[in-house]
Amino acid sequence: MTSANRIEKDSLGEHALPGDALYGINTFRGVQNFPIAGRTLGECTPLVKSLAQVKQAAALANRDIGALDEERADAIIQACQRMIAGHYNADLRCDLLEGSGGTSLNMNANEVLTNAALGLLGCQSGDYTCLHPNDHLNLSQSTNDVVSTAIKLAVFEVTESLINQLSWLADALSAKRNEFADVLRLGRTCLQDAQPMTLGQAFGGYESVVRRHREQLQHRCRDLLSVPLGGTAIGTGLGARRGYRDVVCRYLAELVGQDVTSEANTFDGMQNMDSCARLSAELRNTGNSLWKLGNDLIILSSGPAGGLGELILPAVQAGSSIMPGKINPVIPMTACQVSLAVHGNDAAVSLAAQQGLLDLNHYEIVIVDRLLDSVSMLDGAVATLTENCIVDLRANEERSLANLMNSGALATVLIPMLGYGRVTELVKEADQKNRRFVDLIIASGYLDEAQITQALREAALSPEHMTSMA
Repeated sequence: MTSANRIEKDSLGEHALPGDALYGINTFRGVQNFPIAGRTLGECTPLVKSLAQVKQAAALANRDIGALDEERADAIIQACQRMIAGHYNADLRCDLLEGSGGTSLNMNANEVLTNAALGLLGCQSGDYTCLHPNDHLNLSQSTNDVVSTAIKLAVFEVTESLINQLSWLADALSAKRNEFADVLRLGRTCLQDAQPMTLGQAFGGYESVVRRHREQLQHRCRDLLSVPLGGTAIGTGLGARRGYRDVVCRYLAELVGQDVTSEANTFDGMQNMDSCARLSAELRNTGNSLWKLGNDLIILSSGPAGGLGELILPAVQAGSSIMPGKINPVIPMTACQVSLAVHGNDAAVSLAAQQGLLDLNHYEIVIVDRLLDSVSMLDGAVATLTENCIVDLRANEERSLANLMNSGALATVLIPMLGYGRVTELVKEADQKNRRFVDLIIASGYLDEAQITQALREAALSPEHMTSMA
């Protein structure tokens, strides 16, 4: 031991800590016990920020109700502001997947904020006679209401970024809907030729589902602003001073800049994480639709010579280390891959939400870890899909029309003009002679190519369809 070290004690004994460390013995125990994920609290900046906001709101509320003197409260508030700015991340050392139901994370924050505030008060780190991690930083609080609240606020903040990215993607798809409005293509069901449509109509469908996911995520995020803060350990509020609950939520709303409210039933707030599970399910649903979009882009751009080749994806990198000139659909593939990972995260969140026991869900840490991971991955996937794929996506109009003309799908379109019986005979004849149906129609003198193209266009943009789109 050197003179630079300091001794801290707990019920299990004592340990020497670096004299300049802002963390304390509770953090030391947590680091020793949970070498799990390799991701520390300090690396999870959204959770650090929300924890500091909760602690700052608590200090303000405790000051207002007379539970904490103004000098200590001011020092805590300043320390919280510095934590939000990222000054203490190196001392937030506990593993994010600690197994104490959040206690190690809460105490890590309490100890760091305490020692930072002690410095502002002119006291030595570890001099808890001046300011104590439990008596003052954790005043009127429990790990259970603090961490649950911080989780919801952290997830709310990061999901806001994803919502904005989805707006950008929807706008880009809308631009392609307009750009491709007149591009005739073959619609397919079960990967078989079906009916004529336009490429713009397909992209209108993609746009619509992305906007729907954006709206649903907004709804799910609003649910996260109802928090159990003030319920302390199990919802009774035992340990919180009179008047604290209403005041702390008012301050928290001001700090977050959102309409944060106290749970109508704090026992429910402690026991259940269903709002997070619902958000996770919508993240999974969003991933599913990105997966569908990514797969469609992969199929429609396939080949280009040996596949459909109807879309031309931007070339963002070489596709092979051995095949010259090969370009792979790497951006849509990324969207599909992210969706797979989000599915796994949702399974973990769903199981964790299910596993609450009696009066607390103590698996909420894996919930926030997996939720933040899903949001981060989707945020990145949506951004690169929009910027590096959709914005500069091009249609191969000639190939799209050729694929449509090569198909027997236009037979249905010609029934009103030629009659079902005659069209059926022509389809059979084309098949027997191994000729394109459209060529046989033209050769038989029923219609020319311009008339057929016009009939296809009118079928794709029928008045009934346009009415349903209005």
